Amino acid sequence: MYSRRSSSSYKIGPDTAGDPREGTINLKQLTYFLRVIEAGNMTAAAELLNLAQPALGSQIRQLEKELSVALLVRHSRGVSPTEAGRLLAERAKSLLREVDDIRREVQTLGTARKDSIVLGLSPSIMLLIGADVLLEARREMPGIFLSLSEERSFVLAEALEREQLDVILAYNIGPRPGFERKAILEEDFVFVTAPENASAEPTVSLAEALEAELVIGGERGLIRSIVEAEAQRLSLKLRIAFEVHSINSMKSLIARGVGASLMPYSLAADEIRRGTLVGRRIDRPSMSRTLYAVLPTARHGHPPDADMMSFVHKLEGRILQALGPFGRPLK
Repeated sequence: MYSRRSSSSYKIGPDTAGDPREGTINLKQLTYFLRVIEAGNMTAAAELLNLAQPALGSQIRQLEKELSVALLVRHSRGVSPTEAGRLLAERAKSLLREVDDIRREVQTLGTARKDSIVLGLSPSIMLLIGADVLLEARREMPGIFLSLSEERSFVLAEALEREQLDVILAYNIGPRPGFERKAILEEDFVFVTAPENASAEPTVSLAEALEAELVIGGERGLIRSIVEAEAQRLSLKLRIAFEVHSINSMKSLIARGVGASLMPYSLAADEIRRGTLVGRRIDRPSMSRTLYAVLPTARHGHPPDADMMSFVHKLEGRILQALGPFGRPLK
């Protein structure tokens, strides 16, 4: 299949970083541009790309300079593509897909492996079991080369539809024609605070949690939409102190004691285990999200679905072990 786009180093024309010549387009710039459009926000895109925001902005400005046209409209809630930007995004997706086709075909000729699988995982699952996935694959599927792609759930779903991924583990994915969707487990939300602001009670009601000044993601984020939908259902309001598009920045602010947040346990599991943050389960009502395994119903020339789903079932056990009391299997 296809490899993760952000690692592509193929170019048309020379790498223009630091090059005064214009009229050439760097494939890395196209990749960055697509990530910005998908995220709708420069900060969120920079985090997904593991890139400093000023460096990402510089690449986008250089691309606009090379094409002599504005590609993005900057506004208070993020960015959106101009008409030229939408055209470039459409052509860039086609071009990058073709580059990945070439890369896959060439690599296939140079390898003795019979099959390969590209597995898409959400960032929180990567935090929990990223290294274990590769080790487990080597033990359970020795004749298959497994590569991982880490993206937010909605990006994974789109990549699966574009045939860039073979199977994904993603949260709150709705039914999609031509794809099999299997609910794997539920993961609880927790109310996250700094230790000095934490109550001794192990749980907290949603109404109590929403009385706090919240550090929360942007309106386009899945977690924010879940929290807002549940609050609206109960006629409750959010008190938003900081709107932050980076999970790491959110946790940093909370650790300083300037706010609290509601998030799935896995996003703060490491900090909760180390004691730098405290997470209390939300009840009355409880809040959770569902993890799904999704793959095409018709696959040609790939490892049997049964083998892949057997492997996914083993990963389910590792995820549940890492979630502890904050995860439940769905059978």
